[in-house]
Amino acid sequence: MPAGLSIHAGLDTVDPARYDGWDGALVACENDARDMARIARSAGFSETVLLTADATVDNLTAALREAAAKLVPDDILLLTYSGHGGQVPDVTGSDEEPDALDETLVLYDRQFLDDELHRELRGFAEGVRIAVLLDCCHSGSGIELPGAPLPETGIRMMPVPRQQRIYERDRGFFEELQRSLQEAAEEAAGPFGEARAAREASAILISACQDNQLASDGPVNGAFTGALLDVWQEGAFRGGYRSFHRAIQRRLPATQSPNLHLTGSPAGTFLRQRPFTI
Repeated sequence: MPAGLSIHAGLDTVDPARYDGWDGALVACENDARDMARIARSAGFSETVLLTADATVDNLTAALREAAAKLVPDDILLLTYSGHGGQVPDVTGSDEEPDALDETLVLYDRQFLDDELHRELRGFAEGVRIAVLLDCCHSGSGIELPGAPLPETGIRMMPVPRQQRIYERDRGFFEELQRSLQEAAEEAAGPFGEARAAREASAILISACQDNQLASDGPVNGAFTGALLDVWQEGAFRGGYRSFHRAIQRRLPATQSPNLHLTGSPAGTFLRQRPFTI
């Protein structure tokens, strides 16, 4: 029988000492992580929950690598994140970032680059299914739409002036990290990219918003996670990932439209499976 492992990170604050005095206070992110862990547990996953101070770069990376070491073809990883999203300039000139920005998960101790997440996902065996749910701003390579009204319940975006100050402070670290990640990816790919393609697991990402939108916090759950829970209906939902995405999308305003993205080995069969199916 296939196995299922899940990792759920939810941060209601970050470490002010690492973010220039900013604590990034949110309301519903820990609730989101607990609710997603409950869904995973009821579906038969073995779950790891990282809340606020435990949601560090080292802890998330360790959990992902532990899962990669355990899961084999036909197994599944479910990764969920609820918190702030951020961006830093992409100094590598990668074609994968047309906006010249790397998106980040704002973890407790520092921002976690999208390229770091991609590196960890490439460590999973071909044939492993990976479902990623990100409830944060910039989760679809997002930027704020000029003139867009801010949601009354708050947004899950690290303030831009704060992002800029922290990036200037840590510029050397991030530039070196970006270059090392790119070099590792190119080495793994080989001269024609064939080796990289052969090793990738099949991954489905459903993120909270598109690239020109903001993700809303809420009094109990984030807007995206709340819509997801409504669609899931304690397990009554019976469609595949595409219909799951569309049903969530219908429950959110036009200012926040979830993104569906596929990567890795062909995901057609995986896409048609009921979400959270081991």
